[in-house]
Amino acid sequence: MQNRQLFLSHLAQTTDFPLMIEIERAEGVYLHGADGKRYIDLISGIGVSNIGHRHPKVIQAIQAQLDKYLHLMVYGEYIQTPQVQLAKALCDTLPAGLDNVYLVNSGSEAVEGALKLAKRHTNRREIVSCINAYHGSSHGALSVGGNEIFKRAYRPLLPGIKNIKFGDLKELVSITKGTAAIIIETVQGEAGIRIADKEYFHSLRERCDETGTLLVLDEIQTGFGRTGKFWAFQHDDIVPDMIVCAKGMGGGMPIGAFIANKDIMGSLKTNPLLGHITTFGGHPVSAAASLATIRVIQEEQLTEKVEEKAALFKKLLIHPEIKYIRNKGLMMAVEFETFEVLKPIIDTCIDMGVVTDWFLFCDNAMRIAPPLTITPSQIEEACAVIIQAIESNRKR
Repeated sequence: MQNRQLFLSHLAQTTDFPLMIEIERAEGVYLHGADGKRYIDLISGIGVSNIGHRHPKVIQAIQAQLDKYLHLMVYGEYIQTPQVQLAKALCDTLPAGLDNVYLVNSGSEAVEGALKLAKRHTNRREIVSCINAYHGSSHGALSVGGNEIFKRAYRPLLPGIKNIKFGDLKELVSITKGTAAIIIETVQGEAGIRIADKEYFHSLRERCDETGTLLVLDEIQTGFGRTGKFWAFQHDDIVPDMIVCAKGMGGGMPIGAFIANKDIMGSLKTNPLLGHITTFGGHPVSAAASLATIRVIQEEQLTEKVEEKAALFKKLLIHPEIKYIRNKGLMMAVEFETFEVLKPIIDTCIDMGVVTDWFLFCDNAMRIAPPLTITPSQIEEACAVIIQAIESNRKR
């Protein structure tokens, strides 16, 4: 049987219409198909490959760790060099109030850990989140998600969840002294790149301080340089009580984390003992890859040219069919009239060698989130294909 047949027969499917692109190798911004076709990856595996596919320094770090050890023990018992060096490097990117890291395997797991920690530390049960938020697909993460279409088939979910409008100052009164935490994306991703202003985040911080509520920022898509700063909350001059991160963290390897101060994180140690457990969290190979990723972002100063590259996309993507472009750095939504207009454009782009996508809760907008390493000439090539795809579908 061919891989295509094996894929359809034995690998669990998430839709009836997967992309079915067979990739043989990847490097930088390029994916190479088994048929020899080359694709520009404009979505970075959905916000994962921030430093490009198979960055040499990440590969080197992985290979070096393979020669030492793989899994040794469940998380938190042994002193493992990749874990402790990664934790220190993460804390060095953060304000002093965020100095304790719990390593997990993914963004959803980071959210699950953060929700448990917020409840345990505050002894409260209510969680506030936003309409059209996306925090992951596991049970707790889905519970604080903000789109009923994705949630209704799986109810009952966690009780005590309130949804508010993202960016609406008036709705902050929903955060009360009974609220354990508000979990909020610094930039709403799957809603189609929705951005709240600095005033909103300052007011949110003040409301949390007034009510004793923990402010949990979801930096799963926005972290690791995606918006032009290492963390997106650095644009807003606030300090959260906790952040969750993953995706771009591992240079292509699976890893995530929730981060707080030592006092808050210490709530997981007692009553009960081992209040949060993970077997593979902070796997040494993933941790080594993540540490290398941080160093690449810093040493290559990848955040420095994010705005310039985003501006080039916006300059080149001008067409009557494009209604609007929203962005925070290289996290972009190119909006069209409808999904019916957008979908054939995406299909044509892929046929022409440019991989893009839409958003879960904004299906009339094209997702653009390329590796931060993308060059101006590669941006020009990709944008020319997008414009050509728009034109070819417009004439039909």
